[in-house]
Amino acid sequence: MIKIALIDDHELFRKSLSTLLSFSTNFNVVYDTNDGLAFLEYIKENDVDIILLDIQMPIINGFELCKILKSIQPEIKILIVSQLNSKEVIHHVMTCGANGFFSKNSSPNLLENAIEKIIENDYYFDDELGIVIKDAILWERREGYTLDFSESIYLSDREIEIINMACVEMSSKEIANKLCISTRTVENHRKRIMEKTRAKNFIGVILFALKINAITLDNFS
Repeated sequence: MIKIALIDDHELFRKSLSTLLSFSTNFNVVYDTNDGLAFLEYIKENDVDIILLDIQMPIINGFELCKILKSIQPEIKILIVSQLNSKEVIHHVMTCGANGFFSKNSSPNLLENAIEKIIENDYYFDDELGIVIKDAILWERREGYTLDFSESIYLSDREIEIINMACVEMSSKEIANKLCISTRTVENHRKRIMEKTRAKNFIGVILFALKINAITLDNFS
């Protein structure tokens, strides 16, 4: 069962979301709060698989909390859930280490799929991934942002192959079946790619691969 924490400053939304998730036998909401600092204390002694995190909160905002959580527990999954969906927001979602973004304007029926996608694939965006990344890259270029990656890092043909498959949202199991290798081998490849590129999540890996022209936006079609 997937252990979920909800962090949002609107109690009605948290309780409604908790009720919605309780209908799934795969999910268990183990904690909900409007206080990011309180959750940092909770996580010291309790396990959580995925956090559904709002951006606009008192004391500490979602982006800052995400950075702290990823620094102390890199393996934890974080889905930003917000009504804010500008290109700037998506840029910050990618750079803070979050595993994805889910709009509060989306259908509630899509949330279960979003959570499962993050657990399986390490990332999720509720629009087409290629469109989201393209918009974020164009925004970064317009605003003068640069990605903090060294172009001297080498990616092998197999690593590029796995990144290409991730671009079309194939899970590790699906990639393993396609390449006739074990799921564990795929996971080891993904882990090694993230370590090599110093990416906080696999979205960062994809951005790196785009930057060094190992893949193109055509890979997302």
